[in-house]
Amino acid sequence: MAEAGTTVRGLLARRDFRRLLGTRLLSQFGDGVFQAALAGTVLFNPQRAADPVDVAAGFAVLLLPYSLVGPFAGVWLDRWSRRQVLLRANLVRAGLVAVVAGLILAGVQGPAFYAAGLAVFSVNRFVLAALSAGLPHTTDEPSLVSANAVSTTSGAVSTVVGGAVALGLLQLTASGDAAYSAVALAAALPYLAAAAVVAGFTRTHLGPDHMSRTAVLSARQVLAGMVSGARHAWRDRAAAAVLTAISLHRFWYGLLTLMALLLYRNTFTDAGAWFPGGLVGLGEVVAAGAVGTLVAAALTPAAVARIGKDCWIAGLLAGGGLAQLGLGLLVQPPAAVAAGFLLGLMGQGVKICVDTTLQESIDDDHRGRVFSVYDTLFNVGYVLALVVAAVLLPASGVSRPVLAVVGAGYVLTAALHVRMSRR
Repeated sequence: MAEAGTTVRGLLARRDFRRLLGTRLLSQFGDGVFQAALAGTVLFNPQRAADPVDVAAGFAVLLLPYSLVGPFAGVWLDRWSRRQVLLRANLVRAGLVAVVAGLILAGVQGPAFYAAGLAVFSVNRFVLAALSAGLPHTTDEPSLVSANAVSTTSGAVSTVVGGAVALGLLQLTASGDAAYSAVALAAALPYLAAAAVVAGFTRTHLGPDHMSRTAVLSARQVLAGMVSGARHAWRDRAAAAVLTAISLHRFWYGLLTLMALLLYRNTFTDAGAWFPGGLVGLGEVVAAGAVGTLVAAALTPAAVARIGKDCWIAGLLAGGGLAQLGLGLLVQPPAAVAAGFLLGLMGQGVKICVDTTLQESIDDDHRGRVFSVYDTLFNVGYVLALVVAAVLLPASGVSRPVLAVVGAGYVLTAALHVRMSRR
């Protein structure tokens, strides 16, 4: 902690770091509101119904198309002003959520509804990649672990707070399409506020270092840029190791996600005083995960300084996977909440290390493309897991064999990361 910038106080002393952090907090708060409204619409709205396959199909339709074209976005993040990208993307999202809110109110389902949701999720991932790519321009390299711990963790917590606000609003209104539509529309307000905050940067402040004034790219240039970003990441030992680890983590996380959704929709139906079922109970699991992310932010900088990023990643994956197995076998709401806490701790600790490794090892002219490849792997692993889980899991969500696979998978992922990072 000798470097002034490595303390939270030192980071917050920088106006540009505070401005980028404010942009992230407002943006991800809006994400939480919108995602809660969307999840409630699909899973817990009495006017609609969905089985495991429907849920997995919905996620696939929303995330996979962007995952296939996401790396193209990185080409623009390495050519255009990232400040302009963040400004315009938040304005576009505000308009898109208004469209989604209108479709919910009209009771629209099927392709039109999923296409509108896809548009919002696509811009979301674009924004998060731009925030990560621009972060090194608001701090120095020795402070990157702490900066990522503060920014990504507070952003994740802001998403949970947004979701909690949405749940609170839904509790005050009658259930149905009108209520979910109004909550979805409310997400436009923090998006507009995020655009106003990021407008305080100059056009060049967040990079890239070598900005192009040419806005038009041919399809061949975009494809070449995408391939260049992927190759650049794979040639770097540290980058390849962390991208493999986070991709596999997202697969195991996806299996646990659908399991939790089904448990709270079909099994944990008795509303207890402390651990209720339904959407509120699921919100408890998400809140516990948010507490886990805060603990990860507090522990990770010191752990990395003591044992290094690679050992910390491996320890989190192995220990967290075994803990998920033990808690999951209990199949009780309190155990699910505890599992949510540990999953938040594990996932956020790994993410902080992955983000920092990519920011340290990838030069600024490739950083946008690499972070977009990162987002694509993040989504593909998650959606693939949901599809697999939809086939393997019963409607109750109770499956001890799947839990055993997840626990073993996390341990094997930890071992693979150690091998790749030492290669």
